[in-house]
Amino acid sequence: MSSTKHIRNFSIIAHIDHGKSTLADRLLQRTRTISDRQFHNQVLDSMDLEKERGITIKAHAIRMDYKAADNSKYQLNLIDTPGHVDFTYEVSRSLAACEGAVLVVDAAQGIEAQTLSNLYLAMDNELDILPVVNKIDLPNADPERVRTEIVDLLGCKPEEVILCSAKEGTGIDELLEAIINVLPPPEGDPDAELQAMVFDSDYETYRGARPFVKIANGRLRKGDRVKFMSTGSVHDVDEVGFFRLGAVPLEALEVGEVGYFNASIKQVADTKIGDTVTHTARPAKKALQGFVDIKPMVFSGLYPAVAEDYNALRESLEKLKLNDASLVFTPETSTALGFGFRVGFLGLLHMEIITERLSREYNQTIINTVPNVEYQVFKEDGEVVEVDNPAKMPKAGDIDHVEEPYVDAQIIVPADYIGPMMRLATERRGIYKSTEYITITRVNLNFSFPLGEIIFDFYDKLKSLSRGYASFDYGMPYYKRADLVKLDILLNNEPVDALSVIIHREKAYKYGLAINEKLRKLIPRQMFEVIIQATIGSRIVSRATVRPLRKNVTAKCYGGDITRKRKLLEKQKEGKKRMKQVGTVEVPQEAFLAALQIER
Repeated sequence: MSSTKHIRNFSIIAHIDHGKSTLADRLLQRTRTISDRQFHNQVLDSMDLEKERGITIKAHAIRMDYKAADNSKYQLNLIDTPGHVDFTYEVSRSLAACEGAVLVVDAAQGIEAQTLSNLYLAMDNELDILPVVNKIDLPNADPERVRTEIVDLLGCKPEEVILCSAKEGTGIDELLEAIINVLPPPEGDPDAELQAMVFDSDYETYRGARPFVKIANGRLRKGDRVKFMSTGSVHDVDEVGFFRLGAVPLEALEVGEVGYFNASIKQVADTKIGDTVTHTARPAKKALQGFVDIKPMVFSGLYPAVAEDYNALRESLEKLKLNDASLVFTPETSTALGFGFRVGFLGLLHMEIITERLSREYNQTIINTVPNVEYQVFKEDGEVVEVDNPAKMPKAGDIDHVEEPYVDAQIIVPADYIGPMMRLATERRGIYKSTEYITITRVNLNFSFPLGEIIFDFYDKLKSLSRGYASFDYGMPYYKRADLVKLDILLNNEPVDALSVIIHREKAYKYGLAINEKLRKLIPRQMFEVIIQATIGSRIVSRATVRPLRKNVTAKCYGGDITRKRKLLEKQKEGKKRMKQVGTVEVPQEAFLAALQIER
């Protein structure tokens, strides 16, 4: 297709469970991209997990051919985006491949935190916004109230907001016409040097990684020799095409079009999301804007429940990494849990998905440690150390200062719950920024939070304090200086690596007391005294003692002189002192698992 005026590249953005996948289903049916025989609910969600949880985990792109009311034929490229905060960067790159976005809002629930977050991402990418109120068929729907919310948010006219029901198919024709008339066509020069942006990729067993691209300038043909601009790797293209339900090969992808290419690329990690692909013979002078080398933000130790499963766990992680370049893992050992891996994730949902897939698809039974974030430690000599495991923390005397990741977050909640939200935010070291009233009864609270304070049980607390009404979303992390310390747990002066944590100085005392008390109850009594200490460097924060068992050595004395009994008791005392010096403390696995449940 030589002209781009009949191409529309768009995305659907929405909060979780506002009907994004169902709306995509209706568009595919109405444009006859998929037949009734091939159709099933959530066509673009290929994983069982996506269907069960009602979220999109892996982005998809699909081409639809549409004949408009004026009989003109249009190529519509729907670039579906992941539906969770953990995948914010992937969402931003998918949006960068579009010129417009369909903003979907539930007619019963109204604007939620993720609606705003994704809307701001779309606006950052200078996309035209087409607002849609979905689920107008629900008994508790209030489309006019939600329409007013959208008008206040976007500053558009009420008649520009489309009312539809994706479930029943109402308003779908009106939406398709609006996509043609409201959203702009892509711009680009077909004769310029090739600039193709990678917005996603997948992995085929026999053909390797397959990048999904949007052609910003130039054209990509079968047989071209191309280069990835961030890595400099060169490949020969053996197939180009676009997606319907499956891959459809073409001779070339023209400017403005969305599709894929195969070039025998060995792994997904070589096709970095946001990278620019160009020709080697006539390369582009500069890459497209917005590329960031994605890094994991949450780290956790994954250990096999049975030590013999270590190799099987490694193979399972390697197979998952073929399809998920953001997954990072390195081997590690723990005195408590044995051999395992330190695994980096994009966020807590990403961690849940990976552990669930290890269990379902690879039959792995695993123990995972408390998730923590990556800190930047600035040493006195000027060196900067990235610490994702407390065991790697330099000595206190060598540290100048520590920085931890912060995120800007939005909490949307009924006005009645502002008090509990403020208390929760204060407990988690949140920095208050602003309050915006969306309507008379609903507010948007803006905070800055340390990422380490919200990755564990923050969302559960938020939901319980607001009776399920609050919604929460946060953006990309950035680093700020913080007063953080490493808290070690010592058993008879020996540190236990699996129990060490990096924690804010203000919370260290309370956490040290709690963990000492927990261990005092769980460590079985031995023949010698066990001293449990929580320390920061050389300073002891708290201490607990497990009293020793007492063997009655005087039981065999039937009277006689008292000195006989004293001699036996003195001998026992000497023996216990010697035993304490050479004895090792038996720590049951339940003690380590219980320590993971203590609130920081």
